[in-house]
Amino acid sequence: MLTTKRNISFPLAIKNPYYSDMQSRTRTKICGITTLQDALHASECGADSIGLVFHPPSARFLDLSRALEIRHALPPFVTITALFLDEREDWVTEVVRDLRPDCLQFHGNESPEFCEAFNVPYIKSIPMGSNDDPSDYAQQHKNAQGFLFDSNVAGRQGGSGDTFDWSKIPPAFEHRLILAGGINPLNVADAISQVRPWAVDVSSGVEVSRGVKSSDLITRFFHEVQCGDARLSEQDSVVPG
Repeated sequence: MLTTKRNISFPLAIKNPYYSDMQSRTRTKICGITTLQDALHASECGADSIGLVFHPPSARFLDLSRALEIRHALPPFVTITALFLDEREDWVTEVVRDLRPDCLQFHGNESPEFCEAFNVPYIKSIPMGSNDDPSDYAQQHKNAQGFLFDSNVAGRQGGSGDTFDWSKIPPAFEHRLILAGGINPLNVADAISQVRPWAVDVSSGVEVSRGVKSSDLITRFFHEVQCGDARLSEQDSVVPG
């Protein structure tokens, strides 16, 4: 049974420059997928991207044979995001060569030079558990497609289910903002209406145990994303009197 997570703070609505009043929906990534069944169900529910973890210590780690099975079965226009945390260059190179992911996600202390070395678009995680200046952090990765705000401390795994204080997000963060960190079906609608992210990223929030996804929770999550988008549409349609 889902319970609300600790340390949730709802600031006044943030107006990110990459959120437009014409944006029809919030993009969604389901991360830490470990089975073909979960990947296909997430795709059918509307996932824009499936996140596969290639950090061996993680309970959500996926070997390349199973990753390729998922890759080959996905429907058109659903992308693969490959997640790494301070991995060896040869391991990242192997995954890129064999899996051909659409995007890389770096979740550790990787330098901009390392992230850019693979000639694949990438997003960079910002560890809000230990970072007080996300804008300055983002400036170090000027070529990143976007930045994922997570609740972890630098160098630690994400997917803990913990939230962070959303008021720490700069009111005018000038990059595509992907919100993670304790997002689940109970709070994602609030997250969307308050933070106005380009995308939301969920892992533990749709699991029954670490690394084991729930089809019901995935379905509920997408319903609540739609509710959050509907709230935004209502907010933006109000004409000041």
